[in-house]
Amino acid sequence: MKPVDLHKDSIVIDGLLCAKWSRKLFEDMAKGGLTAANCTVSFWENFQNTINNVVEMNQLIETNSDLMIKVHTTEDIHRAKREGKTGVIMGFQNTYAYEDQIGYVQIFKDLGVGIVQMCYNTQNLVGTGCYERDGGLSDFGREIVAEMNRVGVLCDLSHVGSKTSEEVILESKQPVAYSHCLPNGLKEHPRNKSDQELKFIADHGGFVGVTMFTPFLKNGISSTIEDYVEAIDYIYNIVGEDNIGIGTDFTQDQDQSFFEYLTHDKGYARRLTRFGEIINPKGIRTVGEFPNLTEALLTKGFSERQVRKIMGENWLTLLKKVWGE
Repeated sequence: MKPVDLHKDSIVIDGLLCAKWSRKLFEDMAKGGLTAANCTVSFWENFQNTINNVVEMNQLIETNSDLMIKVHTTEDIHRAKREGKTGVIMGFQNTYAYEDQIGYVQIFKDLGVGIVQMCYNTQNLVGTGCYERDGGLSDFGREIVAEMNRVGVLCDLSHVGSKTSEEVILESKQPVAYSHCLPNGLKEHPRNKSDQELKFIADHGGFVGVTMFTPFLKNGISSTIEDYVEAIDYIYNIVGEDNIGIGTDFTQDQDQSFFEYLTHDKGYARRLTRFGEIINPKGIRTVGEFPNLTEALLTKGFSERQVRKIMGENWLTLLKKVWGE
Protein backbone atom coordinates (compact mmCIF):
# COMPACT_ATOMS: atom_id res chain seq x y z
CA MET A 1 0.00 0.00 0.00
CA LYS A 2 1.26 3.49 -0.84
CA PRO A 3 2.08 5.68 2.21
CA VAL A 4 -0.69 8.14 1.33
CA ASP A 5 -3.24 5.31 1.10
CA LEU A 6 -2.05 3.72 4.34
CA HIS A 7 -2.43 7.07 6.10
CA LYS A 8 -5.95 7.58 4.74
CA ASP A 9 -6.93 4.07 5.85
CA SER A 10 -5.40 4.31 9.33
CA ILE A 11 -6.89 5.63 12.55
CA VAL A 12 -4.64 8.59 13.39
CA ILE A 13 -4.67 9.85 16.99
CA ASP A 14 -2.63 12.71 18.41
CA GLY A 15 -2.24 12.21 22.15
CA LEU A 16 -1.63 15.91 22.87
CA LEU A 17 -2.55 19.06 20.99
CA CYS A 18 -2.58 22.52 22.57
CA ALA A 19 -2.91 24.61 19.44
CA LYS A 20 -5.08 27.71 19.05
CA TRP A 21 -8.53 26.29 18.39
CA SER A 22 -10.14 27.74 15.29
CA ARG A 23 -11.87 26.83 12.03
CA LYS A 24 -8.51 27.24 10.29
CA LEU A 25 -6.89 24.69 12.60
CA PHE A 26 -9.78 22.23 12.24
CA GLU A 27 -9.45 22.43 8.46
CA ASP A 28 -5.74 21.64 8.81
CA MET A 29 -6.56 18.67 11.07
CA ALA A 30 -8.85 17.38 8.32
CA LYS A 31 -6.11 17.90 5.74
CA GLY A 32 -3.74 15.88 7.95
CA GLY A 33 -6.22 13.02 8.25
CA LEU A 34 -6.43 13.30 12.04
CA THR A 35 -9.07 10.94 13.43
CA ALA A 36 -8.92 12.26 16.99
CA ALA A 37 -6.80 14.38 19.30
CA ASN A 38 -6.41 15.02 23.03
CA CYS A 39 -7.11 18.77 23.06
CA THR A 40 -5.95 20.68 26.13
CA VAL A 41 -8.65 22.81 27.79
CA SER A 42 -6.88 23.45 31.12
CA PHE A 43 -3.33 24.27 32.27
CA TRP A 44 -3.35 26.55 35.35
CA GLU A 45 -7.07 27.33 35.29
CA ASN A 46 -9.28 26.69 38.32
CA PHE A 47 -12.68 24.97 38.18
CA GLN A 48 -14.67 27.98 36.92
CA ASN A 49 -12.17 29.08 34.28
CA THR A 50 -11.82 25.52 33.04
CA ILE A 51 -15.60 25.27 32.76
CA ASN A 52 -15.46 28.44 30.65
CA ASN A 53 -12.87 26.78 28.38
CA VAL A 54 -15.08 23.68 28.05
CA VAL A 55 -18.05 25.89 27.11
CA GLU A 56 -15.92 27.57 24.45
CA MET A 57 -14.73 24.22 23.08
CA ASN A 58 -18.30 22.90 23.00
CA GLN A 59 -19.36 25.93 20.99
CA LEU A 60 -16.44 25.50 18.58
CA ILE A 61 -17.29 21.83 18.01
CA GLU A 62 -20.96 22.72 17.44
CA THR A 63 -20.13 25.57 15.06
CA ASN A 64 -17.73 23.34 13.11
CA SER A 65 -19.76 20.13 13.25
CA ASP A 66 -19.03 19.45 9.60
CA LEU A 67 -15.40 18.83 10.64
CA MET A 68 -15.43 17.93 14.35
CA ILE A 69 -17.22 15.67 16.81
CA LYS A 70 -16.93 15.44 20.59
CA VAL A 71 -15.44 12.24 21.98
CA HIS A 72 -16.82 10.50 25.07
CA THR A 73 -16.08 6.89 24.06
CA THR A 74 -13.81 5.01 21.67
CA GLU A 75 -16.89 4.37 19.51
CA ASP A 76 -17.00 8.14 18.96
CA ILE A 77 -13.45 7.89 17.56
CA HIS A 78 -14.55 5.11 15.20
CA ARG A 79 -17.52 7.26 14.18
CA ALA A 80 -15.20 10.20 13.46
CA LYS A 81 -13.20 7.91 11.16
CA ARG A 82 -16.32 6.68 9.38
CA GLU A 83 -17.64 10.22 8.88
CA GLY A 84 -14.29 11.70 7.85
CA LYS A 85 -14.21 14.05 10.84
CA THR A 86 -11.82 14.69 13.75
CA GLY A 87 -12.83 13.70 17.26
CA VAL A 88 -12.07 16.08 20.13
CA ILE A 89 -10.98 14.37 23.35
CA MET A 90 -10.95 17.13 25.94
CA GLY A 91 -7.97 16.90 28.28
CA PHE A 92 -6.25 18.75 31.14
CA GLN A 93 -2.51 19.25 31.63
CA ASN A 94 -3.02 19.79 35.36
CA THR A 95 -5.40 18.73 38.13
CA TYR A 96 -5.89 22.39 39.17
CA ALA A 97 -9.43 22.33 37.81
CA TYR A 98 -10.33 19.63 40.35
CA GLU A 99 -9.29 22.06 43.09
CA ASP A 100 -9.76 20.10 46.36
CA GLN A 101 -12.99 18.41 45.28
CA ILE A 102 -12.82 14.72 44.37
CA GLY A 103 -16.37 14.92 42.98
CA TYR A 104 -15.19 17.26 40.22
CA VAL A 105 -13.48 14.30 38.52
CA GLN A 106 -16.90 12.84 37.68
CA ILE A 107 -18.31 16.23 36.67
CA PHE A 108 -15.58 16.83 34.11
CA LYS A 109 -15.70 13.23 32.89
CA ASP A 110 -19.40 13.71 32.15
CA LEU A 111 -18.48 16.82 30.15
CA GLY A 112 -16.05 14.83 28.00
CA VAL A 113 -12.70 15.19 29.80
CA GLY A 114 -11.08 11.78 29.38
CA ILE A 115 -7.34 12.49 29.89
CA VAL A 116 -5.86 14.46 32.80
CA GLN A 117 -2.23 15.15 33.64
CA MET A 118 -1.54 14.93 37.37
CA CYS A 119 0.74 18.01 37.59
CA TYR A 120 1.93 20.70 35.22
CA ASN A 121 5.64 21.28 35.91
CA THR A 122 5.26 22.29 39.60
CA GLN A 123 3.66 21.30 42.90
CA ASN A 124 -0.09 20.98 43.30
CA LEU A 125 -2.39 19.19 45.74
CA VAL A 126 -1.84 15.86 43.96
CA GLY A 127 1.95 15.73 43.58
CA THR A 128 4.97 17.38 42.02
CA GLY A 129 5.88 18.42 38.49
CA CYS A 130 9.21 17.97 36.77
CA TYR A 131 10.60 21.47 37.51
CA GLU A 132 10.89 21.32 41.30
CA ARG A 133 11.94 19.05 44.17
CA ASP A 134 9.71 15.99 43.94
CA GLY A 135 7.73 15.18 47.08
CA GLY A 136 5.84 12.34 45.44
CA LEU A 137 2.12 11.57 45.28
CA SER A 138 0.09 13.06 48.17
CA ASP A 139 -2.58 11.10 50.01
CA PHE A 140 -5.16 13.38 48.38
CA GLY A 141 -3.46 12.50 45.09
CA ARG A 142 -4.07 8.82 45.81
CA GLU A 143 -7.76 9.58 46.21
CA ILE A 144 -7.77 11.49 42.92
CA VAL A 145 -6.04 8.57 41.14
CA ALA A 146 -8.62 6.16 42.58
CA GLU A 147 -11.47 8.39 41.42
CA MET A 148 -9.96 8.79 37.95
CA ASN A 149 -9.70 5.00 37.78
CA ARG A 150 -13.31 4.65 38.90
CA VAL A 151 -14.89 7.04 36.41
CA GLY A 152 -12.50 6.24 33.55
CA VAL A 153 -10.02 9.09 33.14
CA LEU A 154 -6.49 8.40 31.88
CA CYS A 155 -3.71 9.53 34.26
CA ASP A 156 -1.10 11.47 32.25
CA LEU A 157 2.45 11.89 33.62
CA SER A 158 4.22 13.88 30.89
CA HIS A 159 5.15 16.97 32.95
CA VAL A 160 5.19 15.09 36.26
CA GLY A 161 8.24 14.57 38.47
CA SER A 162 9.98 11.20 38.47
CA LYS A 163 9.00 10.14 42.00
CA THR A 164 5.39 11.28 41.65
CA SER A 165 5.19 9.48 38.30
CA GLU A 166 6.52 6.24 39.76
CA GLU A 167 4.02 6.40 42.63
CA VAL A 168 1.09 7.09 40.26
CA ILE A 169 2.14 4.14 38.09
CA LEU A 170 2.14 1.89 41.16
CA GLU A 171 -1.04 3.37 42.65
CA SER A 172 -3.24 3.28 39.55
CA LYS A 173 -5.35 0.21 38.91
CA GLN A 174 -5.55 1.23 35.25
CA PRO A 175 -2.76 1.84 32.71
CA VAL A 176 -1.29 5.35 32.77
CA ALA A 177 0.59 7.33 30.12
CA TYR A 178 3.26 9.80 29.26
CA SER A 179 1.05 11.33 26.56
CA HIS A 180 3.86 13.49 25.15
CA CYS A 181 7.52 12.99 26.02
CA LEU A 182 10.98 12.34 24.56
CA PRO A 183 13.92 10.22 25.73
CA ASN A 184 16.76 11.55 27.88
CA GLY A 185 18.92 9.09 25.98
CA LEU A 186 18.87 11.41 22.94
CA LYS A 187 18.84 14.74 24.82
CA GLU A 188 18.99 15.45 28.54
CA HIS A 189 16.16 17.76 29.62
CA PRO A 190 13.93 17.97 32.73
CA ARG A 191 10.92 17.16 30.51
CA ASN A 192 12.51 14.07 28.94
CA LYS A 193 12.29 10.58 30.41
CA SER A 194 15.15 8.19 31.19
CA ASP A 195 15.34 4.71 29.70
CA GLN A 196 14.49 3.36 33.17
CA GLU A 197 11.36 5.53 33.43
CA LEU A 198 10.21 4.51 29.95
CA LYS A 199 10.74 0.84 30.71
CA PHE A 200 9.04 1.14 34.11
CA ILE A 201 5.80 2.57 32.73
CA ALA A 202 5.68 -0.01 29.92
CA ASP A 203 6.43 -2.89 32.31
CA HIS A 204 3.39 -1.80 34.34
CA GLY A 205 1.07 -1.78 31.33
CA GLY A 206 1.51 1.93 30.65
CA PHE A 207 1.89 3.90 27.46
CA VAL A 208 4.25 6.44 25.88
CA GLY A 209 3.20 9.12 23.39
CA VAL A 210 6.21 10.64 21.62
CA THR A 211 6.33 14.43 21.23
CA MET A 212 7.99 16.43 18.47
CA PHE A 213 8.37 19.62 20.54
CA THR A 214 11.75 20.76 19.21
CA PRO A 215 13.23 22.23 22.45
CA PHE A 216 13.30 18.62 23.71
CA LEU A 217 14.58 17.03 20.48
CA LYS A 218 18.27 16.32 19.91
CA ASN A 219 18.78 19.01 17.27
CA GLY A 220 16.41 21.62 18.71
CA ILE A 221 14.83 23.94 16.15
CA SER A 222 17.04 22.42 13.44
CA SER A 223 15.25 19.08 13.92
CA THR A 224 13.62 17.28 11.01
CA ILE A 225 10.89 14.69 10.75
CA GLU A 226 13.72 12.11 10.59
CA ASP A 227 14.93 13.27 14.02
CA TYR A 228 11.41 12.79 15.33
CA VAL A 229 11.20 9.30 13.84
CA GLU A 230 14.59 8.53 15.43
CA ALA A 231 13.05 9.39 18.82
CA ILE A 232 10.03 7.19 18.09
CA ASP A 233 12.35 4.32 17.14
CA TYR A 234 14.43 4.84 20.29
CA ILE A 235 11.36 4.63 22.55
CA TYR A 236 9.87 1.79 20.50
CA ASN A 237 12.97 -0.30 21.22
CA ILE A 238 12.41 0.19 24.96
CA VAL A 239 8.63 -0.08 25.35
CA GLY A 240 7.68 -2.34 22.43
CA GLU A 241 5.16 -1.99 19.62
CA ASP A 242 1.99 -2.09 21.73
CA ASN A 243 2.82 0.70 24.19
CA ILE A 244 3.77 3.59 21.91
CA GLY A 245 1.94 6.31 20.00
CA ILE A 246 2.04 9.91 18.87
CA GLY A 247 1.63 12.96 21.12
CA THR A 248 2.88 15.87 19.04
CA ASP A 249 2.35 18.75 21.50
CA PHE A 250 1.53 20.93 18.50
CA THR A 251 1.13 24.57 19.57
CA GLN A 252 0.03 25.70 16.13
CA ASP A 253 -1.01 29.38 15.81
CA GLN A 254 -0.33 30.18 19.48
CA ASP A 255 1.33 33.53 20.25
CA GLN A 256 4.13 34.50 22.65
CA SER A 257 1.75 35.30 25.52
CA PHE A 258 0.61 31.66 25.48
CA PHE A 259 4.19 30.44 25.98
CA GLU A 260 4.73 33.01 28.74
CA TYR A 261 1.65 31.58 30.45
CA LEU A 262 3.01 28.03 30.17
CA THR A 263 6.55 28.78 31.34
CA HIS A 264 5.65 30.58 34.58
CA ASP A 265 4.46 28.73 37.67
CA LYS A 266 0.67 29.16 38.02
CA GLY A 267 0.82 31.02 34.72
CA TYR A 268 2.19 34.21 36.31
CA ALA A 269 4.70 33.47 39.12
CA ARG A 270 8.35 32.39 38.85
CA ARG A 271 9.79 31.57 35.45
CA LEU A 272 10.37 27.83 35.06
CA THR A 273 12.07 27.65 31.67
CA ARG A 274 12.63 29.45 28.37
CA PHE A 275 11.79 27.65 25.14
CA GLY A 276 13.29 30.17 22.74
CA GLU A 277 12.00 29.95 19.20
CA ILE A 278 9.19 27.43 18.71
CA ILE A 279 9.20 25.71 15.35
CA ASN A 280 8.15 22.16 14.57
CA PRO A 281 10.47 19.69 12.79
CA LYS A 282 11.05 20.24 9.10
CA GLY A 283 8.70 17.94 7.22
CA ILE A 284 5.89 18.17 9.77
CA ARG A 285 5.59 21.86 10.61
CA THR A 286 1.78 21.74 10.76
CA VAL A 287 -0.98 19.29 11.61
CA GLY A 288 -1.83 19.22 7.91
CA GLU A 289 1.50 17.51 7.20
CA PHE A 290 0.63 14.46 9.33
CA PRO A 291 0.70 12.12 6.27
CA ASN A 292 4.44 12.77 6.02
CA LEU A 293 4.88 10.96 9.33
CA THR A 294 3.33 7.76 8.03
CA GLU A 295 5.72 7.89 5.07
CA ALA A 296 8.74 8.64 7.32
CA LEU A 297 7.93 5.69 9.60
CA LEU A 298 7.69 3.35 6.60
CA THR A 299 10.98 4.73 5.27
CA LYS A 300 12.57 4.02 8.67
CA GLY A 301 11.63 0.36 8.24
CA PHE A 302 8.46 0.01 10.29
CA SER A 303 5.92 -2.40 8.79
CA GLU A 304 2.45 -1.27 7.74
CA ARG A 305 1.00 -3.05 10.78
CA GLN A 306 3.46 -1.33 13.14
CA VAL A 307 2.75 2.06 11.57
CA ARG A 308 -1.00 1.61 12.05
CA LYS A 309 -0.41 0.81 15.72
CA ILE A 310 1.93 3.75 16.31
CA MET A 311 -0.26 6.23 14.44
CA GLY A 312 -3.38 5.49 16.45
CA GLU A 313 -4.46 1.92 17.09
CA ASN A 314 -2.40 1.66 20.28
CA TRP A 315 -4.02 4.83 21.63
CA LEU A 316 -7.43 3.35 20.82
CA THR A 317 -6.63 0.14 22.74
CA LEU A 318 -5.38 2.11 25.75
CA LEU A 319 -8.36 4.45 25.86
CA LYS A 320 -10.87 1.59 25.57
CA LYS A 321 -9.20 -0.13 28.51
CA VAL A 322 -9.20 2.99 30.70
CA TRP A 323 -12.57 4.41 29.63
CA GLY A 324 -14.24 1.00 29.57
CA GLU A 325 -16.13 1.78 26.36
